[in-house]
Amino acid sequence: MTESDPTPVTSADGQTRQEIFAVEKRRHETLMAADTDGLSELLDESLVHIHAPGLTHSKAQLLEHVQKRQAYIEMRREQLRVRLIGEHVAIMTGRLINRLRSPDGGERIVAGVATQVLRRRADGGWLFVSFQMTPDGEHVWPALDSELVADDEGDTIDTRANSGGEQE
Repeated sequence: MTESDPTPVTSADGQTRQEIFAVEKRRHETLMAADTDGLSELLDESLVHIHAPGLTHSKAQLLEHVQKRQAYIEMRREQLRVRLIGEHVAIMTGRLINRLRSPDGGERIVAGVATQVLRRRADGGWLFVSFQMTPDGEHVWPALDSELVADDEGDTIDTRANSGGEQE
């Protein structure tokens, strides 16, 4: 932190991580139940939600999408890291694995890395401001030595059916 950059970026403490994980778990629950009223309570009015294929939604568009598509079956987050900018902005990154309904009645898995930005409300709760998922894809370059190191840091949120939603 310097005078020209007075807001530090820090790793979230245990309590803040648990708060963020609780709101993320609630997001999973509302998406899987197509509970747009509950989901709306978790989303900032300025939300920008970018789905894996690049489809971008506002809050109203996402709520309509969830209500009409009812696509979410199971969700799992892995290797979650939460950083704070000051005390009021959180950035959560990590893997996301979604099991989704397809338009043809089948199912599909979409997995990749998601970045979410949340802001703290006046009452201390958290709202989602931004979401972007980058799906797993082809890696054309061989891995660097530094990329071959197993990344087992971070926490897991599992909201799969019959999983109990426990963190590992």
